[in-house]
Amino acid sequence: MKDDEYDFIARLVKEQSGLALPADKHYLVESRLAPVAREAGLGDLSELVRQLRRSDAGGVLRAAVVEAMTTNESFFFRDKLPFEYFSGVMMPHLLEARAAKRHIRIWCAAASTGQEPYSLAICLQEMGARLSGWRIDILGTDISSQALDRAQAGRYTPFEVQRGLPPHLLTKYFVRKQERSGDAWEILPAIRSMVTLQKFNLLDRFTGLGVFDIVFCRNVLIYFDPQTKADVLERIAQVMPPDGFMMLGAAETIVGLTEAFRPVPTRRGLYNPAAGKPAVGAPPARADSARRLPGKADVIIPVR
Repeated sequence: MKDDEYDFIARLVKEQSGLALPADKHYLVESRLAPVAREAGLGDLSELVRQLRRSDAGGVLRAAVVEAMTTNESFFFRDKLPFEYFSGVMMPHLLEARAAKRHIRIWCAAASTGQEPYSLAICLQEMGARLSGWRIDILGTDISSQALDRAQAGRYTPFEVQRGLPPHLLTKYFVRKQERSGDAWEILPAIRSMVTLQKFNLLDRFTGLGVFDIVFCRNVLIYFDPQTKADVLERIAQVMPPDGFMMLGAAETIVGLTEAFRPVPTRRGLYNPAAGKPAVGAPPARADSARRLPGKADVIIPVR
């Protein structure tokens, strides 16, 4: 791929998704876009670029290019610590602070193939009776339609469930399925129905999504340039209450980007909106013994 063609693709991907492609990723771009060109019946990548440059180029082809360049790396309970914070810091604080309305909203802003929002749903199930009578909404969004289709199906390969998922949770919340391509593990409907999945671009306005008490925005900002990172972070802060929590990825930080959030002391990667008072709770606690609870898109757990 010629330099000017690569530059065009990089600009297109950034405009459409915010993803910033480094100048030295020619091989990555070529390997990911070659199947797109073949699927579109185009001879090579140069022809693909010429088609994209046409003023009447269809949105389907542009969307396919952006889809091909997104990274959908994810696994269950990735990095472990964020989920300890979720069960031991965020939820205890919010269960006390929201005791009057008994409603908590959670947003996974880069849900990919679903492992992160389903991990949070499992954490909620493991909390058992502590959530009696509460309504918990989990929204998982992603720019990739293909990733969301996989998340909606809730089926994972043996390799995927072995990455981060403790064996006792695998046997508790998944069933083994036989498929032509080999074995698969399907998450239980009660867990899958706790998560609402929606295609969403972080460059778009957030106002239609509502307000969230917890936002997991992990391992997506690393692909944005500093200006886009700052813009996304500041708009996330606008859809959170003062005592909400935002969780970033292990390699991500707000330092030098925005003053819309402040770090929660001693909790790496965890932040509160800067407008509120410190909301840090107790150190991570062990989860309660699990009880099977009914699952719905909006989880309403009846008082027993």
